[in-house]
Amino acid sequence: MEEAQQIEEVALQELATLDDSKSLDDWRVKYLGKAGQMTLLVRSIGALPKEERSEAGKKINLSRKSLSDALDARTADLAARERAARLAAAKADPSLPGVAIEMGNRHPIQVVMRDIRSILKSMGFATAHGPEVELDEYNFELLNIPPDHPARDMWDTFYTTEGEVLRTHTSPVQVRAMRAHAPEPVKVICPGRVFRYEQVTARSESMFHQVEGLEVGPNVTMRDLLGVLQSFARKLFGDTRTIRVRNSFFPFTEPSIEVDVDCFNCEAKGCSICKHTGWIEILGAGMVHPVVLTNGGYDPATMTGYAFGLGIERIAMLRYRIQDIRHFYRNDLRFLRQFQSA
Repeated sequence: MEEAQQIEEVALQELATLDDSKSLDDWRVKYLGKAGQMTLLVRSIGALPKEERSEAGKKINLSRKSLSDALDARTADLAARERAARLAAAKADPSLPGVAIEMGNRHPIQVVMRDIRSILKSMGFATAHGPEVELDEYNFELLNIPPDHPARDMWDTFYTTEGEVLRTHTSPVQVRAMRAHAPEPVKVICPGRVFRYEQVTARSESMFHQVEGLEVGPNVTMRDLLGVLQSFARKLFGDTRTIRVRNSFFPFTEPSIEVDVDCFNCEAKGCSICKHTGWIEILGAGMVHPVVLTNGGYDPATMTGYAFGLGIERIAMLRYRIQDIRHFYRNDLRFLRQFQSA
């Protein structure tokens, strides 16, 4: 069809004069759009004699393809020239090396977590993990905290619409570890995030980290627990540290203790860090309650165990003299860069 060739020649001449995106788009609509000249030619094929339609269709399609290819080439050429113009205007040299990417570093919470895990690993503790969305059974009931137990008031708990809880401590992982190993001895630590519905202040957060330790076996005693904690405190805070214990209460241990370490800032002489007492509370511990041992699959008559737990944020705040727990989660690079070499 001669008309298709004529339109093609005119369109190509016109295309060669265009030098901006708006003009190219107008040209596309004029010749290749839904109401463009080439589209109208295609629609006119039906009016031709039957024997001419095939040949006419081939010629029109060839012309349309020629115009489409020319438009693509012209668009690419225009984009390259615009890019070169932008670089020239910015006086940029694309051959210069790029800006160096600043390397990240470990978060202070992860630094402390890594150190604690390393210390306890050297004492023979394996690592166990469990779900953060936990069953009430594991988070409370199997830990000797039934629904009507007053100890539940110690934890302001997040509940899901399905009746599950965001774990308030990593103790349910201890029960899962006992059930996975019983009746054989077990010695594990349980690190991870925990959640409590608490007012966010300089000293408390609704999400924080814990590490809990557990050992169950024949003839495990309070002496074993105190030996582990004394060694742990010295490896974490310094070789000369001393611990002291005070009576306490936890539903899942009996007897229960609170553990303090002599202040590493003032050498137990009294300062603002230890509130002028010479001692800093670092963790809670005790002998695993017989009910919890039974729920974990052990016979309390032949197996005993101890457990302990500490908050990572508290240890990090003590180690780095941080006054506000909220600094850990504000993503302020001025704060985080202080731990670049940690």
